[in-house]
Amino acid sequence: MSYESILVLVLGVIILGMMLYLGVRQELALSRQLEKITQNNATRQFELRDVLTTQLEQLQRSNSAKLEEMRVTVDEKLQATLQARLGESFKQVAERLEQVHKGLGEMQSLAQGVGDLKHLLTNVKTRGIFGEAQLGALIEQIFVAEQYGVQVATKPNSRERVDYAIKMPGRSVDMAGSPSQLWLPIDAKFPTEDFERLLDAQERADAPAAEIAGKALEMRIRAEAKSISEKYIEPPYTTDFAILFLPSESLYAEVLRRPGLMDSLQREFRITLAGPTTLLAMLNSLQMGFRTLALEKRSSEVWQVLGAVKTEFGKFGDVLAKVKSQTQTVLNTLDSAETRSRAMERALKTVEAMPDGEAQKLLPEE
Repeated sequence: MSYESILVLVLGVIILGMMLYLGVRQELALSRQLEKITQNNATRQFELRDVLTTQLEQLQRSNSAKLEEMRVTVDEKLQATLQARLGESFKQVAERLEQVHKGLGEMQSLAQGVGDLKHLLTNVKTRGIFGEAQLGALIEQIFVAEQYGVQVATKPNSRERVDYAIKMPGRSVDMAGSPSQLWLPIDAKFPTEDFERLLDAQERADAPAAEIAGKALEMRIRAEAKSISEKYIEPPYTTDFAILFLPSESLYAEVLRRPGLMDSLQREFRITLAGPTTLLAMLNSLQMGFRTLALEKRSSEVWQVLGAVKTEFGKFGDVLAKVKSQTQTVLNTLDSAETRSRAMERALKTVEAMPDGEAQKLLPEE
């Protein structure tokens, strides 16, 4: 082995050792750098954790303070709203209680008034006036003053006077053959004693007493119907029936409940019972009948007027024919005059016309 080869080998070993040395040192430097970086990262992580912890604590304290403020605000608003609502509710309750108290006072006054009315109705004359006033109010709703009479003597030479009487359309003829007004008598009756005894017995569920009171009420109604029939029905001055008016619907319903009573009154006494609603329906029917008759009467009058107009229209046609004939004669005369005028113009066509001034002198206007 030569000297040069040995030298090259030694140099190679030296270079390799140096390279190994440099590699070890570089690795050590990298290790130290990595360790330093790791330490720095750990330090920064601790610092960041401290900062985050501090900020979280501040955020928690801030949120707690804001939540406390919101709680206080909400409590204040709820308290104010609750007080306002409670105050308003108590005010409404107080107003309602005041209204209830006022209503109780009105009810007491009403009860006192009902007691006074009941006390007044215990008088027969007062009850009669009450029934008559109610009857008059119903009649005034339907008819005008010229269609009915008050306190009418329906029989000739009689002192008995019915409460109200409806004037029927047309006129009747009395026994002497002279014309007379035809009336429909309506009289009000209010037998409250028998009815109240019946109601009292029914409330006490006392069947025997209720039966006795019912029979007494039926007898009272029959007596009143008989009295009306004898006092006020007198054909041909009146209709062959009259109306007995009961001012109470409950009383009228109770009378209708009596078996056969309505038919018996109509058959024996020619009396028709009516409560307020029923009488109102009857009066409306009568009024509609009166209007129908009035329309029929007016329609016949219209036909008569139309017949007279037709007759006069025929005469007017004759007059128009005469006028036309005379007018035609005048027109023919005017045509003849116009023809003669044209003939004279043709005859004078060769004559020289004079000046207007000279013509006026020769033919002055009158």
